[in-house]
Order: sequence, then structure tokens, then C-alpha cells
Amino acid sequence: MNKDLIIPTHVGIIVDGNGRWAQNKNLSRSEGHRAGFYRLKEICIYAKEMGIKYLSLYVFSTENFKREKKEVDYLMNLFVKLYNDEFLDLIANGIKVIFSGRREPLPKKVLSAMDKMEEASKNNTEAVVNFCINYGGQSEILDMTKKIVQQVVDGKIKTDDITLETLRENLYQNLPPLDYVIRTSGELRLSNFMLYQASYAEFYFPKTYFPDFTKNDFYDAIVEFNKRNRRFGGNAS
Repeated sequence: MNKDLIIPTHVGIIVDGNGRWAQNKNLSRSEGHRAGFYRLKEICIYAKEMGIKYLSLYVFSTENFKREKKEVDYLMNLFVKLYNDEFLDLIANGIKVIFSGRREPLPKKVLSAMDKMEEASKNNTEAVVNFCINYGGQSEILDMTKKIVQQVVDGKIKTDDITLETLRENLYQNLPPLDYVIRTSGELRLSNFMLYQASYAEFYFPKTYFPDFTKNDFYDAIVEFNKRNRRFGGNAS
């Protein structure tokens, strides 16, 4: 690993292309999702080894519930299996696991597995992996707004005291802004992923489907990040 690389603090990955990967191999979409989740574990651990402190993974959007019931049910069962089994390796690697998104209408078994992972990893400090499940960026901003309005109504804060920090503290998770967003499969859009947090993020759109997105591909993405000139609205250097 190149020790001279600048490592972003917070990386987001829009996990995309599982279904198309499977179709190209004459496999079921379910097998594509399974392959993608096993790849996720590898990437999570590698990101920690690289020194990335926060990794947010867009694995299931609020809109994904519109898919066929068979596929949604498979994904829910896959979440439970992986959170209760395979993803225990994340905890063993010192990674704290958290979740962003609405809890309704996730099945109780999924919520139980999520709560179990959060509790078991709450004292880990090596890195944070934030799974975005039943997540939507617009829904997060709406829920944040409602929370702040209620605080004003309850007299806990005054309208004039609301700052950008207040907004960040009332998102699903209080995390640093995204430095870098990677979307696999070649699609060129955010698809409602962490809209507020990605305000000044750099973007990278490899054409690789996520099940084929290896550690080497992730390393290449970080190399590309190092080529960017982040000015945050300032003058070009």
C-alpha cells in the first residue's frame, strides 16, 4: 500500500450492479445479491486497513421495497444471515457497526439483527461502518426537519440558534461529511444517497459491477481520489 496516499476520512459506496452481474452469468438476481454482500465484508475490512475511519454503504433504499416481493424477502433474509454470521468478522476487526434509515417497515428479524450488531460493536474504535438500509436522502432530510421542529416546539432550542451543526446532529447518524462517493456499475447518479452529507464530496463511477469490485479496484479508487483538487468553493490553485 502506498504510504503517501491521502486517505479520505469518510467514503460512501453506492452498491450497484448485483443483479446485472448475475444476469451476465446466467444466475438468479438473488445469487448476485449474495455475491455482493460477501464482497462487502471484504471491502469493509480492507477500508479499515487502509485507514478509512468511516464507510457508509448504500445497500437498500426506501424505493427498493417496490421490487418483487420474492427478491425483497430474499434480501431481508440475507441481511439477517450476514448480520448474525458473516459480518461478525467486522466486529473482530475492531469495526463499529451502525445503521442509517427508517426502521419501518423492516421486518422484526432484520431489526433484531441490526440491534445485535450495534450492541456487540458499540465499543469498537478502529473504524465505523454505516449500513444504509431502508434509506433515502430526502427522507433523512425530512425526518431531520421534523426532529428539529419538535425541539423548537418543546422549547429545547430557539429558531435563531439552529446552525449547520444542529442539522448534522439530527441526521440519522452524526458523521463527518462525505469526502468521496463511489458508485459501481457505471451509473452516473446519486439515487438519493446521503444528499446532505455529499455536498462537497468527490465522485467516482467505475463500470465494474459490485460483486467484481475487488480490493485492487478499491485501491484504484483511492488513487483516483488523490488526483482530485478539492477547493470547497475556493479559487483554483
